[in-house]
Amino acid sequence: MPIPLVEQAVGGVLDTAFRRCSVPADLDSITTIGEEDGPSDVADELWSRVEVLYRTGMHPGLQVCIRHQDDVVLERAIGHARGNLPGRRFDPDRAVPMTVDTPINLFSAAKAVTGMVVHKLEETGAFTLDDRVADHVPGFDRHGKGDITLRDVLTHRAGVPTLPAHAFDLDLLLDHERIEAELCNLRPVSAPGEKPAYHAVTGGFIMEAVARRAAGRSLRDVLAEEIKEPLGLQWFDFGVDPSDAHLVAHNVMTGLPLGFSVGWFMRRILGKDWAPVLKLSNDDRFLSGVIPSGNAIVTARDVALFYQCLMNGGRIGKTRVFKKKTVKRALRPSDTDLEFDRMLGMPMRYSPGFMLGSETFSLYGWNHPDAFGHVGMSNLWTWADPGRDLVVAFLTTGKPVLGTHLVALPQVIAGIHEAFPPK
Repeated sequence: MPIPLVEQAVGGVLDTAFRRCSVPADLDSITTIGEEDGPSDVADELWSRVEVLYRTGMHPGLQVCIRHQDDVVLERAIGHARGNLPGRRFDPDRAVPMTVDTPINLFSAAKAVTGMVVHKLEETGAFTLDDRVADHVPGFDRHGKGDITLRDVLTHRAGVPTLPAHAFDLDLLLDHERIEAELCNLRPVSAPGEKPAYHAVTGGFIMEAVARRAAGRSLRDVLAEEIKEPLGLQWFDFGVDPSDAHLVAHNVMTGLPLGFSVGWFMRRILGKDWAPVLKLSNDDRFLSGVIPSGNAIVTARDVALFYQCLMNGGRIGKTRVFKKKTVKRALRPSDTDLEFDRMLGMPMRYSPGFMLGSETFSLYGWNHPDAFGHVGMSNLWTWADPGRDLVVAFLTTGKPVLGTHLVALPQVIAGIHEAFPPK
């Protein structure tokens, strides 16, 4: 058999086994460039690493914005927002391009946004983080949850990390009274304030219930009025208007099928299997609802400006969004050292709302002690690092766990680490 045919056959087998998306030969034709502050060899080098990652076929679309010293050094997108699915015939004429303006779901990286909305409400006097949840949500003290504070929730120490599987019903999740009843019925798996155990979904709903009860406002309304509008952001909402749901990039299951152990791990964190959760994320009801722990709809540009605001102490230019002391409180570590997270199974360092860097291991690279941000399922990175004067928003729509991206993805993160050394 001629070598090209062998390569084609092997490629087809790998495409099927790894659930790879189609990768067009001409990457320039599916790339858009935003408003970058001048040409940069650094930007081109980093983008070449992103292109290598894209060629793995694990992500139908990627969107990246990097700010350094308050300049936008990289703002680009590649691929497609919809219409490029593993195992399906790819029609470039019908696929929807991914651009720098395409709205994307942040998944768990939304927790940083939720955290700052909560801090904004504390700033206005609606409550304090040391209030008990039960002080504001009647019935939450059921089953021994009476001592859980808002701070416990934001630092993943509330002891109620998951919802029951039956709660992953969009009609229930979007019904505030019913989801509040589910929260009140949760049984804690540990006492509040103990070692962290990542709360993938519950924390956002608890904070939504507190906001509605204590401030008479939805987290969505506070986000829009107090953060999105002052910063002039394009999207940056919990969900979108139903008429805009068709504009949001779809998420795609790629990579090897999850085996028993990885599947169990994902189910343990989420409270439900990953595949049906991913399917829910593309449902118009999910895209237009308020799910604070997992459906902030954004662009990389908007996320980067949000983090720039925080790194500036709460302002952009002459526009002040947060008081300096509010940002300082939000970034104050719950513990000075890395602590083993009992749900994630890895050392983590949290503040009320953020995953923090450290002098050794962190999600943002080695030796990022000042970094703060949040990651999202499964390859979304958002963070700022004052020690490097750096902001990164790296958004993807492929959702692999095990796949052909496992070399290329760390190379992108390493490239960012190397390109922007400490000041």
